[in-house]
Amino acid sequence: MNLSTAEEESAQEIHIPADINWEMLDKSKFFVLGAALFSGVSGALYPAVLMKTRQQVCHSQGSCIRTAFTLVRHEGLRGLYRGFGTSLMGTIPARALYMTALEVTKSNVGSAAVSLGFTEAKASAVANAVGGLSAAMAAQLVWTPVDVVSQRLMVQGSAGLVNASRCNYVNGFDAFQKIVRADGPKGLYRGFGISILTYAPSNAVWWASYSVAQRMVWGGIGCYVCKKDEESGNNNSTAIKPDSKTIMAVQGVSAAIAGSVSALITMPLDTIKTRLQVLDGEDSSNSSNNGKRGPSIGQTVRNLVREGGWTACYRGLGPRCASMSMSATTMITTYEFLKRLSAKNHDGFCSKS
Repeated sequence: MNLSTAEEESAQEIHIPADINWEMLDKSKFFVLGAALFSGVSGALYPAVLMKTRQQVCHSQGSCIRTAFTLVRHEGLRGLYRGFGTSLMGTIPARALYMTALEVTKSNVGSAAVSLGFTEAKASAVANAVGGLSAAMAAQLVWTPVDVVSQRLMVQGSAGLVNASRCNYVNGFDAFQKIVRADGPKGLYRGFGISILTYAPSNAVWWASYSVAQRMVWGGIGCYVCKKDEESGNNNSTAIKPDSKTIMAVQGVSAAIAGSVSALITMPLDTIKTRLQVLDGEDSSNSSNNGKRGPSIGQTVRNLVREGGWTACYRGLGPRCASMSMSATTMITTYEFLKRLSAKNHDGFCSKS
């Protein structure tokens, strides 16, 4: 991909490594290495996810740092990884579905957009948005049950939580059995609709924002280099060939920007989703037996507003922004690295003029 600077008169060009599409990947390498790399990333970021979840279901809002210290004081460092084993088991199949849907969709939509006359920049943004949308929808088939179980484990034993289950879960398998016994298989898919409404647009916004942010950052670098050349009196036409560290830095900054934008836009939906997924299974079962259904999305929103006004929908925003920004930065640099490791002809895709 060649990105020229924003100045039309500038002869500068930034030559960065070519995009690697689905057809260029060695699939076995891609999935095996991907499972290992993303399991490590999930482990590093899990405490931030747990903090976000606890804040979303608390009666009152406290700082993330205070919540973390309280948790460690009462439950030890192991408390920061409650439900991690369950989450990790779901990571491999969910990531496999996610990456397959993402790359196949991006490749096909990108080619179709270019053939319809879209510019490279617009085609890339559209392909990334549609790819993120389809990837999120595919992954939620696995992630929703994993989320329901792991989030029940995350909030277990903590005081001051709203509608948290009073069941005591020994582990993920025990939680799975008790949820199914109380609510049936549909209990594992509680919040599935709101999960799709949260993660599908979130992923579409993230991938589109990432594509746009990356071009803006590269454009800014090109303008900066062009100005430096003008100040030094160097008017020769040159091609900028950034090293791997610069490329990773640009990808990381672009991903962090995209993560923050996505977190801010979809935060209320994520809070509602989390509340629905940690409702007490026993209460839901009793409600069903009395001919009543569990709390709806509307009731959940009203409860949140009653507790703390509309700002209650943004509880856990700090940890979620931090989590999504860190996750996005590590995920995209890991993902781009994974794609280059998995390219069928590694040397053939190092650069494009």
